[in-house]
Amino acid sequence: MDKVLAVVGNEVILLSDVRGQLLMMAQQDPRVNPDDPKLFQELLDALINEKLLITKAVEDSIVVTDEQIEARWQAFLQTLIQQFGSEERVEQVYKKSINRIKFELRDDIRNKLLSANLVQQLIGNVSITPKEVEEFFKLYRDSIPKVPDTYEIYHLVKYVDVRQDEKKRALELARSVRDSILNGGAFESFAARYSQDFATSSKGGDLGWVSRGKFFPEFENAAFSLESGDISRPVETPFGFHLIQVVEKKKDAIHARHILFKISQSSDDYERTRAFLDSLRLVAIEQNNFSELARLHSDDKETRGFGGLIGRLPMNELPSNFREQIKQLKDGGISDPLSYNVVQNKPAFHIIYKKATIPEHYATLKQDYEYISNIALDHKKMKIYNDYIQKLRKEIYWEVKK
Repeated sequence: MDKVLAVVGNEVILLSDVRGQLLMMAQQDPRVNPDDPKLFQELLDALINEKLLITKAVEDSIVVTDEQIEARWQAFLQTLIQQFGSEERVEQVYKKSINRIKFELRDDIRNKLLSANLVQQLIGNVSITPKEVEEFFKLYRDSIPKVPDTYEIYHLVKYVDVRQDEKKRALELARSVRDSILNGGAFESFAARYSQDFATSSKGGDLGWVSRGKFFPEFENAAFSLESGDISRPVETPFGFHLIQVVEKKKDAIHARHILFKISQSSDDYERTRAFLDSLRLVAIEQNNFSELARLHSDDKETRGFGGLIGRLPMNELPSNFREQIKQLKDGGISDPLSYNVVQNKPAFHIIYKKATIPEHYATLKQDYEYISNIALDHKKMKIYNDYIQKLRKEIYWEVKK
């Protein structure tokens, strides 16, 4: 039988709420014992804190828009689809329709956004001064975890460029389809026939409501510049060329359709990119100038200005897609060209330079300031959060039912 475990303001926490989360935790981690009374109490306390935040957010008139809820739902749905393979499989696992799952999760999504927005207001802009870092280090020096083995890693990235004739073919097809639509064709029909975004082509290219910041900048800038019913000229993104039609538009969200014309890479394109990177690798080995070459040739905008520097990272923080290669490289070694597909539909290769290994050691301000600063900032934020929760526990009615 279900029962009320706690009341927080106008919110209630049911036994099923706690049990459900415990079972989910146990499914994700076999080491979790769902019958552990200590874990049960910790989870109940966490839910009470969340309800306190929700109650306070409502009191402070923090707003969560329908667009924000829809965007969070779409992100969650995409995660489910990636996990289970398709919408149909999601419905089979949950034994409910997608619309039913969305309806049942809507309030939960809204509440999580409310509490998250309040916490963001509380600690989102918290920073830490050098003096605070030094004081934290003096006070907690003996309890700061050792800095694990870290690796100073660089890379040089080249995207696989397609032949100009292939790109031209896709662009001309996109222009031709646009002309046909402007001459009276139905956008949805052409999307079903031509679009290579197979997740939306059967729905007439419908992308649903999406908030700002979710699309590629090129796509978003074009979409938000259109009026309802307008159709864009071909817009290029890493996926290919898009025709975009706006259905409805609000200040921070848009409901649009699109038709995608992919630009396909050939085996020659892949081999040409790999060969170019291999030539750069040989030059770097011979002239010991990896960073210089990265500044000149890398397509990775985030690291190019730093000579390809990814950072000094422990093994567990290295990107999983090339962790094994780092283990095999000696200090000063440069890898062969490796696949580097971090942007969907934009294949690339990179070469990795392992400059040095820094052995595990006790942290010092001189050598590990950033490491200590991050720990100190997290500690400061957690203290602000915990103090705020204790304040809410005194101000807002809550009770655990016996």
